[in-house]
Amino acid sequence: MAHAAPAAPSSAGLGGLNKARVELEINKLFRALIKFGGSDLHLKVGKPATIRVRGGLRELDMPAINEEEMKRLILPMMDERQLQIFYEEGGADFAHVVEYENDQGKKEPWRFRVNLLIQMGNPGMVSRKVERSIPNFEGLYLPPVIETLCHFDQGMVLLAGVTGSGKSTTIASMLDYINHNERLHILTIEDPIEFVYTEDKALINQREVGVDVKDFKIAMKHAVRQDPDIMLVGEMRDMETFETAMHAAETGHLVFGTIHASSAPSTIGRILDLFPREMHPALRGSMSFNLKAIVAQKLLPTIRDTPKRVPIVEIMLMNGTVRKLILEEKDEKLFDAMRIGKDDGMQMFNDSLYHFVTKEYVSRAAAFEISPNVEQLKMMLKGIDVKGPGIL
Repeated sequence: MAHAAPAAPSSAGLGGLNKARVELEINKLFRALIKFGGSDLHLKVGKPATIRVRGGLRELDMPAINEEEMKRLILPMMDERQLQIFYEEGGADFAHVVEYENDQGKKEPWRFRVNLLIQMGNPGMVSRKVERSIPNFEGLYLPPVIETLCHFDQGMVLLAGVTGSGKSTTIASMLDYINHNERLHILTIEDPIEFVYTEDKALINQREVGVDVKDFKIAMKHAVRQDPDIMLVGEMRDMETFETAMHAAETGHLVFGTIHASSAPSTIGRILDLFPREMHPALRGSMSFNLKAIVAQKLLPTIRDTPKRVPIVEIMLMNGTVRKLILEEKDEKLFDAMRIGKDDGMQMFNDSLYHFVTKEYVSRAAAFEISPNVEQLKMMLKGIDVKGPGIL
């Protein structure tokens, strides 16, 4: 049976609510998330509020939320434009700011990336906490080669991974590194804005889709007239966004972006899937020329108190071998190219897992669970050198 979306509230219905009281009610849940050190807040009709802590889900000690309570909690978070999007599209994305009193009694603003959704006819919410400070590479436990990816003059650097893999945080750290070291103009186009940068050497403009500009297409059209040196183009969700970002990379800009893909080599296929088949040969040529690096990332819980999670990172740099394989449609050999390209700074997921297991940050069991090649990782941990076959 199809489930109808809940009816949009009338202005009279919303006008009768005490907005300050309702916002305070939803903000209590956001503050609970901060208090318990969680990363995500889930609200679903028929369930208590649920938070994600150290990668696992925990229900808060409260009654299940019914449909009317859910509407009372989440609808006042939206303005008229967001309400219209929510009911027309079945969901809405935006940023939400909550004040939280720290241990010294000082109130500090915390940002959250909010997604409101309708599922089986009921409204719900998933929200991600945005850390208040932008950690440096060492603070995020990223490999040193990440720093070199910030020094390209032009081209495209992609961060790949599933939702919640830490892509946005890694890119924020990279842009903040540039901010502290280069006198350049950084332009970000985000939906919504997550990290807010404090300018140092760089000039930074941050545009939020739906608030500062109507959509990505218009934002990108304007971007080339705004004299950016470096651009962040949120998520590569469709052909038009990727095509425009690639054009910016071709015309002398360094473009950062994120994409949903499980590994660095599989990102090539994921990009091709956005385009009709007849465009693939030309697209491969453009990628081989303009892509500079693809960083794939996963987050893994640690066996330490600090940090709670570490990034398991795979890095594919566009050296001559990788470019040749992309042009010749030999994507299945990209993993081998990465193995023999370790001296250039490339690394596989297993290299990252090996590092964190031997440094006693993650357990062997946890590493084996997410390893793309468990037997290879076991050999590496036994001290057996694993080399890829020749591919040239």
